[in-house]
Amino acid sequence: MLISTFSFACMNSTVKYLSGIGAYQIVFFRSLGSLFFTVPFLLRNNISLLGNNKVLLVLRGMVGVTAMTLFFMSTKYLPIGTAVTLRYMAPIFASFFAIFLLKQKMKPLQWLFFALAFSGVLVLKGFDSQINNQGLLYVFMASIFSGLVYVILNKIGKSEHPVVVVNYFMVIATITGGILTINTWINPVGTEWILLALLGVFGYFGQVYMTKAFQVAQTNQVAPLKYIEVIFTLLFGVLIFAEIYTIWSLLGMALIIAGLILNVIYKTKLDKKK
Repeated sequence: MLISTFSFACMNSTVKYLSGIGAYQIVFFRSLGSLFFTVPFLLRNNISLLGNNKVLLVLRGMVGVTAMTLFFMSTKYLPIGTAVTLRYMAPIFASFFAIFLLKQKMKPLQWLFFALAFSGVLVLKGFDSQINNQGLLYVFMASIFSGLVYVILNKIGKSEHPVVVVNYFMVIATITGGILTINTWINPVGTEWILLALLGVFGYFGQVYMTKAFQVAQTNQVAPLKYIEVIFTLLFGVLIFAEIYTIWSLLGMALIIAGLILNVIYKTKLDKKK
């Protein structure tokens, strides 16, 4: 999980560094780079590229590329650590979708944890002058669509190989990003080509090692470690981009992460009792 969170933090920081490149173009390169890993893996292991639940797989890809694009757009307006933290609100929106679409029930204590996380957003918005309203809107919309991705993945369940799901996502994202960037294409210069290529590498290894972590350890041990990505990204923001985080911004992010981690631990305990 440490390798995974570090990989995702590297990807986030690379996106931030490439601020002169449009979000659609970044989506294109990030997705295309991952296809160099997913397609050979599926072919080498004789796994069908098309999968079984084609409608759900396409829907997951479309919703996923929307979430990814909105998040990349938000990094143009927000400190990278703040953007990553706010994106992690996705599990809250996933829970709302699950109530209506999957008929799942929420425990009162879970609502309390979510309220704690939302209080962190209010602290950020109310006291952090670096919070740009447009960036906040983008990252909130990204979190909502990411929450919907979780619900779709729940519906897919174990009927599809994880790499098939990721491959569909990357194919749809590559096509979408490629089409949308036609009129806004900016020719990368020098090291920008290398950084754009690395986006897919960082994203792929982040996904692979996160999957491995959940396979070899219990969920309640591993899931909270996902939020170490925020710490890595904060450090990159300070060291690379000279971002300044006030006491209020750190307090807001801490409240968000605390609420989400408490929910993960509590939900894991509930699942064990079933």
